[in-house]
Amino acid sequence: MKNNLIAILSLLTMVLSSCSGARIATMRQSKMEQLELGMSKLQVVDILGSSYSIAEKEANAKDTIEVISYRNFPFDDEFYLFRFKNNKLEKWHREFQPIYKEIKP
Repeated sequence: MKNNLIAILSLLTMVLSSCSGARIATMRQSKMEQLELGMSKLQVVDILGSSYSIAEKEANAKDTIEVISYRNFPFDDEFYLFRFKNNKLEKWHREFQPIYKEIKP
């Protein structure tokens, strides 16, 4: 019984430690205070983690625009959008996903 418990705890420890490498985005004040306009996308991702989605991308004769989105885990209705112009952070803002309620007649 004791050996089974040790084996289970060892397995659980390995599983949990393997998950620690994945950085889940949480927009804590300490992280947000590190951001500055003009930073590169790589600098922002180093601070916030790589769990973003590309929300928009466009290129014209002069500029390349990319907008990436981070969900503010565990608040699934809250997300942040970061706009890069020519790989430099131009602006960011927070949005809330609307919550729709079913109205019954």
